[in-house]
Amino acid sequence: MPDEASYPGVYIDESSAGRAIIGVATSITAFLGQAAKGPTDRAVSVFDLSDFVNQFGALDVKYPMGFAVRDFFINGGTQAVIVRLYQDPPVEVGKASASLNAGRVDPIALVSASPGDWANGLEVQVKYDGDPAVATDLGLTPNDLFSLHIRIQPGGPQERFLNLTVKDSDRRVDQVLARESALVRIEVAGALDAAGVKRPGESVDGDGNATWDQVLPGDAGHASAPLDDIAYTGDRKTRTGKYLLEHIDLVNLVCVLGNTLSSLVPPEVYKDILDYCVERRAFLIVDPPPDWTRNGLVTDPTDELANLNLTGTPARNAAIFYPRLLQANPLRGNKVEVFAGCGALAGVIARTDAERGVWMAPAGTDASLAGVVGLPETLSDAETGPLNQNGINVIRTFPGYGPVVWGARTLRGADRTADEYKYIPVRRTALFLEESLRRGLEWVMFEPNDEALWAQIRLDAGAFMHSLFRRGAFQGKTPRDAYFVKCDNETTTDEDIDKGVVNIVVGFAPLKPAEFLIVQLQQMAGQLSA
Repeated sequence: MPDEASYPGVYIDESSAGRAIIGVATSITAFLGQAAKGPTDRAVSVFDLSDFVNQFGALDVKYPMGFAVRDFFINGGTQAVIVRLYQDPPVEVGKASASLNAGRVDPIALVSASPGDWANGLEVQVKYDGDPAVATDLGLTPNDLFSLHIRIQPGGPQERFLNLTVKDSDRRVDQVLARESALVRIEVAGALDAAGVKRPGESVDGDGNATWDQVLPGDAGHASAPLDDIAYTGDRKTRTGKYLLEHIDLVNLVCVLGNTLSSLVPPEVYKDILDYCVERRAFLIVDPPPDWTRNGLVTDPTDELANLNLTGTPARNAAIFYPRLLQANPLRGNKVEVFAGCGALAGVIARTDAERGVWMAPAGTDASLAGVVGLPETLSDAETGPLNQNGINVIRTFPGYGPVVWGARTLRGADRTADEYKYIPVRRTALFLEESLRRGLEWVMFEPNDEALWAQIRLDAGAFMHSLFRRGAFQGKTPRDAYFVKCDNETTTDEDIDKGVVNIVVGFAPLKPAEFLIVQLQQMAGQLSA
């Protein structure tokens, strides 16, 4: 109402009818594995392959994660979260470093921004070329300023930082490098606060010509040792391993890469990360072991699946696709090799989400795989049947379509389990609804727990569900057939109110994919005309 009604007439006041619940993203994909370089203390979001290359290095046969990320983007993915795992080699090593002192006391010591043998090519150059105007703005003299040039040889990226200083200001070298450089850092944080620190010596030879100073001899940086189980599982308190994803607000799909292009991710690692996926409402894409064969699977798929030990209700949040993929390796003269398929499959899922919605199965002739030249094994209809019935999704090749995803079952999709979440789109739709409603109803916290609140919850949640119904997310011809939202004195009793609890029940009728097309033909008897 207006603050004061002073004259006869119509007064207009604006009020909100509710708080809109917005559906969360559905295809943000986390990749866990090794990379040539890049941060090892946090997860990093990248939005295309060049973004990944700039931060984590070019494609390298030693690091299968790069190929998986490439496949993700070329198949329709739009946002990847990179978790670079690094394990110290069994030798005493340190980050590559350099002292820029030129005989002065208390030198500035640089270190590579991340571990790895990539840092062996680091070179640095110092110049006295401070801008007098900048010096005046900072309250310094031009002699207090220098520039730092950094490069990776041969032919690697370069960085240039102008008007740096060791004195406390907006251009203090340690703070600028920590904020802007992807290559180097100051070795000891806060070292420039010590008395007696002077600017580094200029990089010149005896004749005054500019030179480049190598960071350290070639054994300064070391590639990661092969990852063991602990490197993947990590520790929540120190945020290592998979817990680097704690820095990321939302993750929908998870891919795990082994130490080599053909190596197996240990079942114990998959099981541990699957439990974390359940916690984060994420979905795990499992690559089949390299030693799986068509004959072995067709003979006894249950025995092969048992070795993975991905069972029980957590298996609703995972799916496996067989076989792996044949792709041309650009680093080996386009030789066709076997690659893990998780990145490409995550891309297909992301593409399907964008084009049709998370409630649609990422399978069928529309779910073609880009960048794939073939499959190491070809399965017939009869051979596909036992795998499908046991929750193993098959990738097949059809004339005119090429390699396509030909299955949409979770690892609880075996017919014998009769699980309500046997299908990937049904499970992912439920995860999408849970996360969207959880975030969209956070405003409820600490509101008076009464009928007015319950009515508002029904309005907000009902509007969200109805918007999905209109987009075709549920079965049913009418909203009553497709979904319901219940929040009242039946779901929330007086005892619940005393405990500060609001109970909301949301139901939906999921769309289930059509796996079997039954065509019945009836021959009509010939009809005689009158």
